[in-house]
This record gives sequence, C-alpha cells and structure tokens, in this order.
Amino acid sequence: MAAGGQINTDTLSDEIFDVSCSMCKNQGKNADGEKYCVDCKDYFCVTCIKVHSKVPLCAGHKVLDRSQVKSKSGNSKGLLNAPTERCDRHSHKHIDMYCQNHDNVGCSTCMADDHRLCKDTFYIQEFIKKNSYKVKSTGVKTKIKKLAKTLDKQSDRFKQDKQRLLKRKAEILIDLRKFRQEINDHLDKLEKSSVDEIESKFKSLQDKVEDGLKQLQMKKSRITSAFDKLASQNTNKVEVFVHVKMAEDAANVAYKYIEDAKLKSTVEDLEFHFDRTILTSLEQKKTLGTPKKTLGTPKKTQRTQPEKPIGNSLQIKSEKSFNVKVKSDEDDCNITSACCMEDGTIILADQSNNKLKRIHRKKYTVTEYCDLPGEPHQVCMITSSNFYTSVYMYTLSGRKLIQFSAGNPGHELCPNIYSLAVSKNATRIYVADLKNGLIVLDNNGQVITSLNDSQMSGAQCCCLMEAGSVLVSGYYSNNVSQFTSGGELKGEVIKADSGKEDILSVCCNQQMTMMCVSREYDNIIEVYDI
Repeated sequence: MAAGGQINTDTLSDEIFDVSCSMCKNQGKNADGEKYCVDCKDYFCVTCIKVHSKVPLCAGHKVLDRSQVKSKSGNSKGLLNAPTERCDRHSHKHIDMYCQNHDNVGCSTCMADDHRLCKDTFYIQEFIKKNSYKVKSTGVKTKIKKLAKTLDKQSDRFKQDKQRLLKRKAEILIDLRKFRQEINDHLDKLEKSSVDEIESKFKSLQDKVEDGLKQLQMKKSRITSAFDKLASQNTNKVEVFVHVKMAEDAANVAYKYIEDAKLKSTVEDLEFHFDRTILTSLEQKKTLGTPKKTLGTPKKTQRTQPEKPIGNSLQIKSEKSFNVKVKSDEDDCNITSACCMEDGTIILADQSNNKLKRIHRKKYTVTEYCDLPGEPHQVCMITSSNFYTSVYMYTLSGRKLIQFSAGNPGHELCPNIYSLAVSKNATRIYVADLKNGLIVLDNNGQVITSLNDSQMSGAQCCCLMEAGSVLVSGYYSNNVSQFTSGGELKGEVIKADSGKEDILSVCCNQQMTMMCVSREYDNIIEVYDI
C-alpha cells in the first residue's frame, strides 16, 4: 500500500508576512517590499519608494515601514497585512473587500457593481481583525491539488489524443496514396485494354486495305500485260486474236472491279470514342473520399498483440451500484485501488479522504474504515514472501532485492506507474502505466511484451485473476480489458462505448463471479456479476 506525504496546515497571520515590491514584480524582478504606501495600497523596495516619492501625485502619500503594517502594537490603527493582489476586472484596484453573503472577495468597484444590495460586505482587514479570523488554506490546497491532478490527466489525455491523431493522419495519408495508386493501376489497365482494342481494330482495317491493294495490283498487272502483248508487232493473226480477247476479258474484269468499288460504302476509318463519363465523374469529385470524425474507439493501428481476442473473456450478467461514502468523508470518494480478500470482503483505497474502507462481501456496505496519514494509491493482498512497489522488489522485512533498470540507457521503463500486479509464482510482473499502457516484465525486469493502443488507452489499474488472466482498466479508453498471462488480449469485459468515463480501479473475487469497478471522484462503486 502506498501513501502520499503529510499535508501541513498553514494560516495567514500577522506573524508570517512576506511581500514583494509591486513595481519590481511588474518588471519581472523580485525584491522585498520594505515600505508600504497606505494611499497606493502597495509595497515598495527601498529603491522604488524613492521613485514613488518623486511622483508629484504621490508626494502626500503616507508611507510606513513593513514592520509598522504587520505589527499590531506598532500601528495605532491596528492595521493587518495589507492586500497586494490586484483585481482582474479593475487592475488599478486591489482586492480588499469581502462579501460574506456570497463568500466572495473583490475590489471596492466590484462590490459597488455586483454586491451593492448585499448587507454583509466588509473591508478584509477589518473583517479578519474583528472576527479573529484565520485563513486556513489546507482544504483549498487539497482541493486544488486534486483538481491539478485531474487537469494533468486531462492534459495527458489531450496529448495522447494529439499523438493518436498525428499517427492516424499519417496512416490515412499512406492509405490515400495507396488508394491513388489503385486508381492509377486501374487507369493503366483501362489504357492497356483501350490500346489493345485500337490495335486489334487497326489490324482488321489494315488487313482489308492490304487485301484490296493486293487485288488491285493483280488486276493492274493483268491489264498491263495485255496492253504490252497488244502493242507488240505480232504477225501471227491467231495469237493477235487470242491477245485481243484476253485483253477484253482483263478490261471487263477491271471495269467490273472499279464499278463494284464505286457501289461499296466509303472506306472504313479508325476512330475512338472516349468515355467522357469517367472524366465527368472525376470532375464532380472534390476529394478521393470523405474524412469523418468517429465517436468511440478509433480505428486500430498496428499492434504487437493479435487483432482477434484469444479465447473467451468474462461476460457481464448483471450490474448493481453501491454508495461507499461515510459521514466523516469531507470530499467525494476517489477510489484509486480495490482488493478482494480471501474472505470475500473488499478493501478500497479512498485517496481523496485518506481512508482504507472495508466493504461487506454481500451487502457491499462500508463495515469499517481507518484513517491514513496521507493519500493511499494502491492496496493489494500479500500472499508470498516478496512484494513490489514502483519498479523495485523488496522482501517483507524491507530489504531491497532488485531495482529494475531501464530497457535503454537514458529511457525510463515505466515513468507513469499507477498499478502493479505480480503472479503467484513471481515470474510475471504486470505494470499499468498511464502513458505506456500494460507492460509485462519477467522477475529480472526484462520486458516480455507491452500493449498501448486504442484498444486500451491510459492503463490505470491491473488486477491479477485466480486463473492467471489479467484485468486492466483504461482511464482514457473507458473500458476494462482481459488479457492472458502473456499479455495477449482476450476481450473487453466493459466496453469502451458504455457511456461512463474515468475508470480508476478494478478487482475480481477469487471465484471470478464478481467484479468491482470504481470511477474518478465518484461515491458509487459498480459491482458486476460475471
């Protein structure tokens, strides 16, 4: 069980008084305010008070030593510490008024504007003196500390979202280029098919033209031969008769060929009609797709574990809610860790109220609790001779056995640990790291495997089950996932889209029939039958 340090209570009193020179502060310098101007209601160092005194409008101002301002005996008017904080709305004025009706402070102008109907408005110094009031900052500091922690988590969430978006954008751009290449490849295929069709049509027309040319050459050759024979000086009347008849036949054939050619249609030409709908369709497109915002879990990126769940994960049969806040709790519960004991009772670590609470195993009511000197972070049942905290291993007597070094020089192995779990045989250490996800180590500190993606973002709590499985809550992904002892995903027990947020802790009884879940700054715990 880990607990935070003690919180000291500090009060604003006349004995503790330390202020800076306002003029130096405005210039980004730091100097003690040794002098106080009653009229300006500001503190000045020894150098700046000389400048102040030379200003004609400030010539008649009353200037006191700091000791006179804070000392009750040294000032006849009984002045307490004078205000130095300036009003956000009226920067030329100091916050020196208090409205008790609204429990709010402001300058005199604020009071005149916003609280003129309020009966109980006071000058702060007089109110503190009259009521012997001491301003305690412990409660406010605790509240602000918790709010700062919550804001830090939200900041980490935004940073993770930014990194995830940058990664997703890079993936989409790669997919876009692949899609463009697919279009190019398809266009190349269309072009090749078109070229093949043109070549085929061209060859068909070319063959016809060449065939016609061949026939024409044959007929021309026959006529030329007949003409040559008729032109020869042949005295053989029989041969002349034969040549004349053959020439007449050749002429008739040629004449018929010419007449047939005239009756035929115009010679076929080669054309290509482009499918303009393709271009029109592309012209109508502004993008190759449509980017969309998605609700819920983003598209998964590459993982070190298998995409598909292994085996069967736990299934939720029913759900009930129980209030674990007790009368002495000053703030809403913030159950950062939970542990199921052997007798079935549940131990809760309430960080905001500095308590350990025991929950009845059937009624789920707080049966007893104990106050702690600081904030508890994790609680677990010790069943072996060793236990782990941070990335160190100790014996129960407190002797450190191993300090795990970083995997790479200068690199923190687990900088944001929120929870640890150790297998019964101490061969596996499961680390829930808010930034790095679930990390599985061997007992020498070597990383066996890790998981950190959209399936389980912001590992907050890990819980080892009796059968060897591990339950891990995702603070940012708002889910509970089940993993094998080797860190392989079995499935989601509580889905990321359940509508609830900020899971802090999860635990399961030994029979694996009940699962308890808590959420950030929530008095309710959720108990599931599984």
